[in-house]
Amino acid sequence: MKGTTYNQLQVFQAIVQEGSIRGAARKLAMAAPSVSQSLKLLENNVGLTLFNRTTRKIELTEAGRLLHERTLAAMESLNYALESVQELTDEPSGKLRITLPKFVYNTYLKSRFAEFCRQYPQIELEISISDATLDIISEGIDLGIRFGNILEEGMVARKLTPPMKEALFASPSYLKQYGVPTSLEDLAQHKLIQYRFITSNQYAPLNLIEDGQQTGVEIPYGLVVNDTDLMIDAAKEGLGIGRLVLPSLEHELESGDLVPVLEPMWPTYPSLYLYFSRNSQKVKRVRVLIDYLVANFEVSRDK
Repeated sequence: MKGTTYNQLQVFQAIVQEGSIRGAARKLAMAAPSVSQSLKLLENNVGLTLFNRTTRKIELTEAGRLLHERTLAAMESLNYALESVQELTDEPSGKLRITLPKFVYNTYLKSRFAEFCRQYPQIELEISISDATLDIISEGIDLGIRFGNILEEGMVARKLTPPMKEALFASPSYLKQYGVPTSLEDLAQHKLIQYRFITSNQYAPLNLIEDGQQTGVEIPYGLVVNDTDLMIDAAKEGLGIGRLVLPSLEHELESGDLVPVLEPMWPTYPSLYLYFSRNSQKVKRVRVLIDYLVANFEVSRDK
C-alpha cells in the first residue's frame, strides 16, 4: 500500500459509513469528484477494487471489507489523537454523537441535555434514540448507554445507575375489571401489553422470579408496541398489564395512575453503563460529556 495516505483512508471510511460518494462528500465537506478521485488513488495503491458500484448503490468488495475492518480501529485512534492535541488550548468543540434507549432519554437525559448544550455551546451534540446494541466505532458514534458492562475489546464502561427492577403494572380500572393476579397461574386470565424490539423485530421475553428461580411466562397479548411511552399510555387505558424497568414509570406509580402487579416476582436488570472507545476519552469534547453524565446520574457506589 505504498503511497496510501491518511486522507485516502479517511475518505474510504467515510464512504463506508455514509454508504455513498455524495454522503461522504457532505460528511467531509469535500466536493464529490474529489472524494471519487481519492478513492481511485487508494484503489490504485492497494491494487484492488474496494467497492462494487452500480447506478443505485455502492457496496464493499471482499477486499474493501477487510480494509475497512483492519483499519477502522487504527483510524479511530489516530483521529482522536489528532483531536486531543488540537484541543489543548481550545474550548470543547465539534460534533459529538451519543446513542441510548428511549427510556434512558426520558428518565435521565431529558431534563439534563439542554444544560450541557448551554454549558458547551461549541459542541454540536447529536442524540440518537435506539434500543439496538450498536458497534459505536463502525457507526461513527462517540458514546453509548446500555445495560451491562460486557464490552468489545478497546471499549471502556462507566457505571451510571444501580441495578433496576423490571416492573409489571396495570391501571386501577383494569385490575377492577379483571382482578389482581397473585400468582403466575393467575396471569393466564390476563392480557399483556407486549414490547417488540424495532431492530430485531423480536418480542421481549417476559421472565419472572418464582421460588428464587427465573421463569419464562407466556400471557395472551392485548396489544403489541415498540415504544415505551406507548406502553405506559396503553396500560393507563386499561388494555392490559404493562412491563418496563422501574425508573421509567415511578411518576405514574406514585400518582396512582398505574398500580404495581406481582412485585415480589419482578426480575432485576443489570446497571446502566456509559461506554466509549478507550481512545475517545482523550478528546476534550468527549471527556466533558463523560464527566457530565457520570456526575448527573445516580451512581451506585456498590461494586
